[in-house]
Amino acid sequence: MYTIDETIASLKSGALTSHDLVKKSIDTFEKDKNSELPLNAFIEMYSDALELSDAADTEIQKAREQGKLDELFASKPLLGIPFANKDNISVRGKHLTCASKILEGYVAPYNATVIDRLVKAGAIPLGRCNQDEFAMGSSTEYSVYGPTRNPINRDYVSGGSSGGSSAAVAANQAFFGLGTETGGSVRLPASYCGVYGLKPTYGVLSRWGVVAYGSSLDQVGIIAHTPSDIAKTLAVMSGVDFYDDTSQDLPFRENLSNLKAYSQADFAKLKVSVPKQFLENKGMDCDVAAVFEEVRAWFAKKGAVVEVVDLPILDAAIASYYVIALSEAASNLSRFDGIRYGARKDNNAGYDQLYVDTRSEGFGPEVKRRIIIGNYVLSEQFSGQTYKKGMSVRAAIQREVAKLFETYDLILCPTCPTPSFKLGQKVDDPLEMYLSDLFTTFVNLARIPSLSVPCGYTHSKEQNRTDSESMPIGIQFAGPLFSEAKILSIAQVWEEEHKGCGFPLGLTE
Repeated sequence: MYTIDETIASLKSGALTSHDLVKKSIDTFEKDKNSELPLNAFIEMYSDALELSDAADTEIQKAREQGKLDELFASKPLLGIPFANKDNISVRGKHLTCASKILEGYVAPYNATVIDRLVKAGAIPLGRCNQDEFAMGSSTEYSVYGPTRNPINRDYVSGGSSGGSSAAVAANQAFFGLGTETGGSVRLPASYCGVYGLKPTYGVLSRWGVVAYGSSLDQVGIIAHTPSDIAKTLAVMSGVDFYDDTSQDLPFRENLSNLKAYSQADFAKLKVSVPKQFLENKGMDCDVAAVFEEVRAWFAKKGAVVEVVDLPILDAAIASYYVIALSEAASNLSRFDGIRYGARKDNNAGYDQLYVDTRSEGFGPEVKRRIIIGNYVLSEQFSGQTYKKGMSVRAAIQREVAKLFETYDLILCPTCPTPSFKLGQKVDDPLEMYLSDLFTTFVNLARIPSLSVPCGYTHSKEQNRTDSESMPIGIQFAGPLFSEAKILSIAQVWEEEHKGCGFPLGLTE
């Protein structure tokens, strides 16, 4: 798989066509869905993807004849590049179901802002990808379409809830993918699949046209093979949106269009913090711990100051996150009632029974579990004890993290305590599944950006792992608000020095 910049150079020269790229993805999808263990990354390919690729090729050919290729790609920097879209992000005229039975047959009437901006930049929506139902899960096993498998080893999960987009990118079925995350659902599958996954600063990417889970936490994220690919797409999509009052401009966005790797002098000025609370986690896999130590040593070798810091408030992050997220989910999902859109189960027994029957039949068990817990938290008896406490803990996390960044430039920690696990291993243990988010939720609560970087893979004999069971391991680079360009520039150095780090045994073409 080439980078976006390399592919654009080939499109300009005529060595490649957009039609070739899209056709290859569609052919791979069609072949794979009939295999013994289908990846199940894409739910469907959009029917007009080839037509859009042909239109892009026509534009490129015309500009080539007129000697205006550079001018064309300046105005459309992603022209002809196909991308994967998560099934909770609206594309006009296309099905959107959030991998749920309750939205069966729903067709989006408009484009999400992030889709609109990508299309205007020339990118081609390739198809919609599988996910955990309503983005609630850490493994993409809670889907009405069945689980998405990990392309490195198809007996393992791809992570969630954006597992479809991550698997599609990791399997080279798309150049980049859009995901969403509320507490780590872009970074976690990126880690499991051995690709890069960015959760930007809250508000940098508009949420208009994205189905809500937890509105104060939700964020569109980007999954790609390299930091430079993420930077290029982030530059196109970011910025204030009239339709989203929480949207914000990204300062120094121009630095993303031509990402430059961090210099040795820059590293010498870098101060990196390692939270003590994460190091002391007893559930951390030994291979994850070993890879993390290698990354920490790499920063020190580069000249950065790396110090362990004490942030006791992080111990309360996952509890605070689930109180807030599930409360907001219960509120947001109340709109799916069988009246306005989606599936309807009406036995002519009145509106109350229509609501009960529609939601009981339409929602899966994990969504029901979270709605029930959220409504319990929001009940009059408990709201003061739990929801308000969760919000006060969140405010404390924001203050403590902001204070930390007055001294340090970066927070370094694993993306997940463990690598990918086998399909079915945790699906019946909700608490164990929730703890997959142990190292990611503080980022969403603090609203800061974080990048999961593929930094190694499992190989420990202590865990009785064979070579065929070696799986990628991701490490997080988290920075202060609006530091996306800085984080990506640091990660670009890692990428240049460790190409293919997440794929010792995986797909290479």
